[in-house]
Amino acid sequence: MDPLFLGGIVAVATILVLFSGVSVAMGLMIVSAGFLIVFDGFGSLELMPEIFFGKLDNFALLAIPMFIIMGAAIASTRAGADLYEALERWLTRVPGGLVVSNLGACALFSAMSGSSPATCAAIGKMGIPEMRKRGYPDGISAGSIAAGGTLGILIPPSVTMIVYGIATETSIGRLFLAGVIPGLLLVSLFMAWSLYATWRSGNTAVLNARSYSWSEKVEVLPRVLPFIAIIIGVLYAMYGGVATPSETAAVGALLCLLIAMVIYKLWSPVAIWDVLRDSTKESVMILFIIAAAGVFSYMLSSLFITQSIAEWIGGLQVNRWVLMAAVNVFLLIAGFFLPPVAVILMAAPILLPVITTAGFDPIWFAVILTINMEIGLISPPVGLNLYVINGIAPDISLRTILVGSLPFVACMVIAIVLLCLFPGLATWLPDLVMGPRL
Repeated sequence: MDPLFLGGIVAVATILVLFSGVSVAMGLMIVSAGFLIVFDGFGSLELMPEIFFGKLDNFALLAIPMFIIMGAAIASTRAGADLYEALERWLTRVPGGLVVSNLGACALFSAMSGSSPATCAAIGKMGIPEMRKRGYPDGISAGSIAAGGTLGILIPPSVTMIVYGIATETSIGRLFLAGVIPGLLLVSLFMAWSLYATWRSGNTAVLNARSYSWSEKVEVLPRVLPFIAIIIGVLYAMYGGVATPSETAAVGALLCLLIAMVIYKLWSPVAIWDVLRDSTKESVMILFIIAAAGVFSYMLSSLFITQSIAEWIGGLQVNRWVLMAAVNVFLLIAGFFLPPVAVILMAAPILLPVITTAGFDPIWFAVILTINMEIGLISPPVGLNLYVINGIAPDISLRTILVGSLPFVACMVIAIVLLCLFPGLATWLPDLVMGPRL
């Protein structure tokens, strides 16, 4: 059978299995086992356990549960609310300081937690009621938090970037640095749109926030500065040659737990157990997907599907930017239905040879891919962040939240275009800190 035609069958079968309701990891295992049995016989199943556990035999994978514990410890406290309050008090003189502080809090909290839903929940619980109380439109109030929450998978430390680095064997340190400037770019675009939309609504009075005394500004700092110091310390240790990403993540997780216990009195064994239990569940889920995706990639390679697709695309007489546009459309559609980790692990083995053959930088492409995944987090039918916001503010209709988030989707598309025009936005900082790649 022609490998390209077989690839189409595999794609349809995978979609049907995943839509049946089984978990992503189990769905990938079912599809992989089924096609290997049909085309290579039952003997091929003997390799599946070895491939499955072989994908998990990677020291870099230790960073994933450690960063998840780090984020869970922060999310289990009032750190998000305190961060929001601190920024609101210090940005009170900035026009539209409230919406600016919400987006800034989303950016910082997502960097600390690495979780988009956790960011939406932590900042949204405080930010959305406060913005609505002061007269901000519901669409801006909900949409800005939904979009701001997506920054968790782009701004380092990012579990998504770790997964991409492992899947493509690229430097995790470079990937983290590559997300910094694009992340700041997205925050700036989100802020600019929020301020413009608020001004356009005609209620310009909301752009002037209340004033705070210096004592009110300073009193909240001791509760948030330690967490920010940990983020800075993690990045310094990673790029200062002090420790590997996995070692840095372990120290960061321990420090976050200690700070949560000291500052927020998280002494209860039940509360600590909840943090470790939830972190374990999420870590096992991600690691299971990674292992299953390894088996899925082996199946594609064994049936010459990956090689044939890469060769076919490479032989197309099209401009490489037309090819990149097609890749973006594919990623966008995939992000509508699947979580970012699953899309990366399923698409990376096929797309990486294609983009490198076309002359694109894999580090730069990681940022493009991640922003596409961010769009999926605030787009139906899955749009996880939309449902999180709807749970926080049930009196705001899902339609209003969706309409309010669409302009932020446009901001992400603009960011992708800017990254295509100026690739240095993603590659300059990694090259500056870690030196040009050979």
